[in-house]
Amino acid sequence: MSITSLDNTYVASTYGRFPLELSFGKGALVYDTSGKEYIDMGTGIAVNTFGYLDEEWTNAVIKQVTQLQHTSNLFYTEPCAKLAELLCLKTGLKKVFFSNSGAEANECAIKTARRYSFLKYGSGRSTIVTLKNSFHGRTVTTLAATGQDTFHTEFGPFTDGFVYAEANNTEDVINLAKENNACAVMMELVQGEGGVMKLCENFVKEIYEFCKQNDILLICDEVQTGNGRTGSLYAFEQFDIMPDIVSTAKGLGGGLPIGATMLGDKVKDTLTPGSHGSTFGGNPVACAGAYSIISRIDDKLLRSVKEKSEYIFEKLNGADGIKSVSGMGLMIGLETEKDAKEVVALCREKGVLVLTAKNKVRLLPPLNIPSELLEKAVNIIKECVK
Repeated sequence: MSITSLDNTYVASTYGRFPLELSFGKGALVYDTSGKEYIDMGTGIAVNTFGYLDEEWTNAVIKQVTQLQHTSNLFYTEPCAKLAELLCLKTGLKKVFFSNSGAEANECAIKTARRYSFLKYGSGRSTIVTLKNSFHGRTVTTLAATGQDTFHTEFGPFTDGFVYAEANNTEDVINLAKENNACAVMMELVQGEGGVMKLCENFVKEIYEFCKQNDILLICDEVQTGNGRTGSLYAFEQFDIMPDIVSTAKGLGGGLPIGATMLGDKVKDTLTPGSHGSTFGGNPVACAGAYSIISRIDDKLLRSVKEKSEYIFEKLNGADGIKSVSGMGLMIGLETEKDAKEVVALCREKGVLVLTAKNKVRLLPPLNIPSELLEKAVNIIKECVK
């Protein structure tokens, strides 16, 4: 049986897979089982930060695999401790809880916010305001947090305690927070699955100030926007705010499953022994890989991300067949005259892998994609959208 036949027979049918069997990758290039080459402008949905088989990441992972592949969180390990230190030093946040995915990182953020409020104010102050068009994960609770009605079917009853405000509408957020005695506001600074839409900077700052004045926690979901993707280590830096809680995953691990919930001053000691946990959270191999990623996201790389972003915006904004270009850094959405799925298929035929987000074509290339490959991919995309 072929890989496709095996998969269709034995793997749960939860994904609308593309008709493509991948076998090997290096850098920004990936190859199918027939040997055809593709420029990967999706990176496993913003996961392969430095592309495929990045040498430093690979060496860090292999070295750790040969020393200690796993131990329970009843013991200390160096990769976990060093990664937490690095994240705190680079962000100004104070402590980190490690998990395995973005959804789990968001679950931890939600639990932390509610526990902080319970310990300080007692019961009845547990509602979290999220934004319409948001996406926070696929567990029952993070689906409830997601501000899209299309996700609130079939899997009910969903976790209570979430209300949804219009994005970029300060008054709506504040009114809902007051009416519902909210403990937190949770937002993606660029709504990824919602169509790669960047929030207005004034709106974000106004909500930040409101939260600070009312002891309402601000949670930034940086599962996709984090780890250099938007041109800063975390997107919140470009909005001149300091959230109380930041969740991240995807590009943090460079290809291995890891999530992180970073905790600020107010909540750094909210989680205590027994209040939360994760069997695989802080896994030494995943943390060793993540350390090699975060340690190399420096000012030079981030400048390059912004330059490449400007190039994409310049070349595609106003091009034939493109209605609009949105996003931030190397997290970009293209509203096309053709159906996005048709564009994805045409690009794939011509050797470029792109994704979708709602009705848009989504671009999430490796942060270090060589300029010549980026130029080639952009030119192919321009051909395919006409």
